[in-house]
Amino acid sequence: MSQRTIVAMVTLFLPVVAFFAASQAQAQQSRTRGVFTDIRELPDTPAGQRAKELLAAVNSNDPAKVRSFIEQQFTEQFRGAFPMADHLQVFADVYRQSGGFEFYGVRKYEEEVPPGEIVVIARAKLTDAWNGLIMEVEPSPPHRIAGLNFSPARPPKDVAPAPKLTDEQIAGELREFMERLVKADVFSGSVLLARNGNVLFQNAYGEACKSFHVPNKLDTKFNLGSMNKMFTAVAVLQIVQAGKLSLDDPLSKFLSTDWLPREVTDKIRIKHLLTHTSGLGSYFNDKFMNSSRELYRNVNDYKPLVIEETLAFEPGTKWRYSNTGFLLLGAVIESVTGGNYYDYIRENIYKPAGMTNSDCFDVDEPIPNLAVGYSQETRDGKPVWVTNVFKHVIRGGPAGGGYSTAEDLLRFDKALRSNKLLDAEHLEMLWTSKPELGSSEYGFGFGVFGEPGARIVGHSGGFPGISSNLDMFLDSGFTAVVLSNYDEGSRVVNAKLKELVSRTP
Repeated sequence: MSQRTIVAMVTLFLPVVAFFAASQAQAQQSRTRGVFTDIRELPDTPAGQRAKELLAAVNSNDPAKVRSFIEQQFTEQFRGAFPMADHLQVFADVYRQSGGFEFYGVRKYEEEVPPGEIVVIARAKLTDAWNGLIMEVEPSPPHRIAGLNFSPARPPKDVAPAPKLTDEQIAGELREFMERLVKADVFSGSVLLARNGNVLFQNAYGEACKSFHVPNKLDTKFNLGSMNKMFTAVAVLQIVQAGKLSLDDPLSKFLSTDWLPREVTDKIRIKHLLTHTSGLGSYFNDKFMNSSRELYRNVNDYKPLVIEETLAFEPGTKWRYSNTGFLLLGAVIESVTGGNYYDYIRENIYKPAGMTNSDCFDVDEPIPNLAVGYSQETRDGKPVWVTNVFKHVIRGGPAGGGYSTAEDLLRFDKALRSNKLLDAEHLEMLWTSKPELGSSEYGFGFGVFGEPGARIVGHSGGFPGISSNLDMFLDSGFTAVVLSNYDEGSRVVNAKLKELVSRTP
């Protein structure tokens, strides 16, 4: 599997640089820097000169110019961390999703920032979104770029706040925004916005299958990526609510040593798995990458990928996103119930919620209305759409990879808020962060964002050809669903939806 494929599966951190399309957690991190001032011109410094050259390279959308910029202005360590083709693809993806950038200013913070760092604030020409181009320049000549990060940014202080909108105006502005993205072929998928369970906007765009030009429809099923973690967490809390499981139970109570050694499972509690604080990592490892996907259809099939995992830290002390942790929760569900994970989810979540188009399908069977995932790659100097058919799992599971529709996810939202799936006490457990475990922005299977009076819970999912997100605005009653069969297709739409919701009276 290519390096770019692995990068798309997880947020990638290099020794000196983080090169990623920003997630919710990264956006939150950028907000924690506090008070800032924007200076409306680039400084006459090496960092300022590199920033000017960076903007020119991105905006050129010219592989030859970008290559020359990377070869001349990236440090050897930064440049050598990836094949040149992957560097070029990142620049191409950034341009495609932004339409290029208009420089606004350089952001200065009251608190101390790393030496050699410059934060350029620019506006995306396609989406009008504010972005931070965070660059680290080496301290000595020739002052090459040692780190680079493209991230969402707070609007400048001297930009007038956008006016408040009615529900009808929100729908109109969202419709115009989506038409702009689709015209630029940046988005393919389904979008839904509801308030108090009532749909304000929903539409489908692009193609579910490019080979036969099959259009996406409202009932097209899209891969959810990691969004299945919400279903797994709800299932676990249902079993806790029934008194058959405790959040403080050790993992060793349910799993034999053919999963993991006792010295590991004795330390891990169920609550650690639910919050990504177990210290475990991801079964998407080298063994998985080099194996036939045919080997992995049921929860127990993944044992060989997990058995050699070790703890990166003492459980309950730090946060580390863990696909393995949620896979093991699926095994716990099977151990406690004596049944099959997939059957439990169908009977206890999908069925009572009315989610008739959701499941972990075997995608080597002919499943109606199933979208194919696509990534855009550069081959022989030309952009080419490639499918994820040979990259993803045949069947999803407790950690991700199932399918659903925007309408089904709204039904899931409504079933949760009406206490059809959990009582109020256990629902609040899902939606409350757990800082005592080192999980400040994640509850049990749900991301937790926002502030008192403007709380957002939900989950996203990403993989080559998969970009999905559910945001439940708990206080204002909004529900936003974006499902895309393009890489990062949901990201700019998610940001727009949050902005529109924030403009309601």
